Amino acid sequence: MDHVVTCFVRNRGEVLFTRRSDRAGTYSGRWAGVSGYVEEDNDEAEFDARRELREETGLGGASIRLLRIGETLTVEDEEGSFVVHPFLFESTTREVRPNEELAAVEWVDPTAMRDRETVPRLWETWRRVAPRVDDVRDDRTHGSTWISARALEVLRDAAVEADDWESVAGVGRDLRDARPSMAAVANRVNRVLATAERRPEAVSAAAVRALSDAYAANEGSSSTVVERLRDAGATGVATLSRSGTVAECLREFDPDSVLVAESRPEREGVGVAETVAEETAAAVTLTTEAALPAALADGDVAPDAVVVGADAVLPDGSVVNKTGTTGLALAAREAGVPVYVVAARDKIRSTGDERVATEASPAESVYDGEESIGVFAPTFERVPDRLVDGLATEDGLLDGDGARRVAAEHAEHAAWDRRNDE
Repeated sequence: MDHVVTCFVRNRGEVLFTRRSDRAGTYSGRWAGVSGYVEEDNDEAEFDARRELREETGLGGASIRLLRIGETLTVEDEEGSFVVHPFLFESTTREVRPNEELAAVEWVDPTAMRDRETVPRLWETWRRVAPRVDDVRDDRTHGSTWISARALEVLRDAAVEADDWESVAGVGRDLRDARPSMAAVANRVNRVLATAERRPEAVSAAAVRALSDAYAANEGSSSTVVERLRDAGATGVATLSRSGTVAECLREFDPDSVLVAESRPEREGVGVAETVAEETAAAVTLTTEAALPAALADGDVAPDAVVVGADAVLPDGSVVNKTGTTGLALAAREAGVPVYVVAARDKIRSTGDERVATEASPAESVYDGEESIGVFAPTFERVPDRLVDGLATEDGLLDGDGARRVAAEHAEHAAWDRRNDE
């Protein structure tokens, strides 16, 4: 029995769909991911997956990142017997150079594969690497922009497979409650379930649209802060932790210098610094939260502005973000440096919802010794609105009244479950 790889490459919520040419050995004319034979060790199929991506599409190196290896499945039909190894990659680009084995390539929503003539069991192969509710609940690496997009994918896929509204609503409730600190997750799920007709196919279609809107909103909020920085003549920016929207802002703004706090205790700021150094021409300096006041006063690395993301914006204008943000904002205020929070409107919480979730980093990430020592390591904290100079959204810079209007809109969408019980 032959072993083969099937690679799904995702960008902005869509996957690369390929139609196999007459030069392909099997399933000519059918749609698939990026596929090929495992030529060496079946337990080391990742090597073959990356080789096929390079050979068939030109994708490789820093432009793609492996996210998941799925459980294998067996396909047997008149074309042969195959053990399929599923892979999911994230790509930073849509530029593809197809070789002679591919007759066509498209970037499409994964649900499109259910309506086309594909290689056998392609949808099942996708589901073995697709996002799940547990991914939304347990992810401690990515920011709320990324995680809320994954939540919409989970809702979309659940709806396309569902036979009734209530099963879709059950998944929606699980997603809505999965990350209480991240307003965008609940707001985006709530909007889909509040505005779509109560039919699974309507929810799936609405989730696809919401996913596209979410990426557009993140780009819009990034552009808002970039315009503000350019108007102010800023050349240096400070940030901390991991935020996909801030990363987009830095790529678009391309500052002369970037100061990044490493973000204790998980130190995801180190990866941010490496990414900025790789993707921009900025001089990048990595520091610790404890050294931020000194760094903001040092003439060699001091920034003109602080730009941070947000896991949530509360109705009173305060911001929930990774622990360390308050220290950075206080140091910036002391140094006379403005602080901008870049956040799509969906990160504003519903009216009256002013909780700060108590998610905590693992105690051993701070202390793993043998003494009886307590550890206080909250993942998120509340930053007072008085320390924030501007909330940059896709609708421009919002003041307190604007944030409260958005919060009221989110509260209306959140009522979908209560209406369901009436």
